Amino acid sequence: MIRFEQVTKRFGAQTVLDRVDLEIRKGETFVIVGPSGVGKSVTLKHMIRLLTPDAGRVLVEGVCVNEADDATLIEIRDRFGVLFQNAALLAWLTVFENVALPLRERTALSDSEIEQRVMECLALVGLDAHAEKYPDELSGGMRKRAGLARAIVRQPAIILYDEPTSGLDPVSSRAIDRLINDMRARLGVTSVVVTHDMHSALGIGTRIALIHAGRFIEIAEPDQFLRSDRPQVQEFLEAQYITKPGPWSQGGVP
Repeated sequence: MIRFEQVTKRFGAQTVLDRVDLEIRKGETFVIVGPSGVGKSVTLKHMIRLLTPDAGRVLVEGVCVNEADDATLIEIRDRFGVLFQNAALLAWLTVFENVALPLRERTALSDSEIEQRVMECLALVGLDAHAEKYPDELSGGMRKRAGLARAIVRQPAIILYDEPTSGLDPVSSRAIDRLINDMRARLGVTSVVVTHDMHSALGIGTRIALIHAGRFIEIAEPDQFLRSDRPQVQEFLEAQYITKPGPWSQGGVP
């Protein structure tokens, strides 16, 4: 569904993506992990041409995104929903109005059709009782859920998640994980998730990819990812106490 062919991206003297070859399959949840600043979000932005590669091609369902004309690019972007890291809700609009906005701007649906679609999406994320609240009346987890409702309201084939659990407590983070799994199971969407949270990655990913020094050095299903013999993978897992116990297991923190 999404393919990178020898994609290179530089910012000044820094090569962030280095001849990346990548394929994301229809209907999977593909999770990109790695330290800060290694190119996770840069990879995501290439899929909808918020960034263009310096070399190589990005294809969505066989169409080259970085060579598309304006009309084709609009058609490609219409296949995507995006959940931004901070949810990107408009503070002066209610939850209902935020979710309805893409339908009002990009479709010819009637007011009654919009209301039905919005309330269905809010029900999916458990916010139908909060439709008339404003973003500053919501918790962080609720704002993420509202952002997700907006991302799915136009029934996209692909959803991009940029750090969906960032800034949330563990309970709220796992609730977002369940929603991501639910979107895949109920709507059949393809999901691409950027995260630092390995607990989340292991709970939602059909495949997990670690990016290091501009390359995807490991792409595997969760159980295989855990058993990877690459030191960068094991270091990342151990840092979050996935494969190595913390100091509390040896009698407490010194």
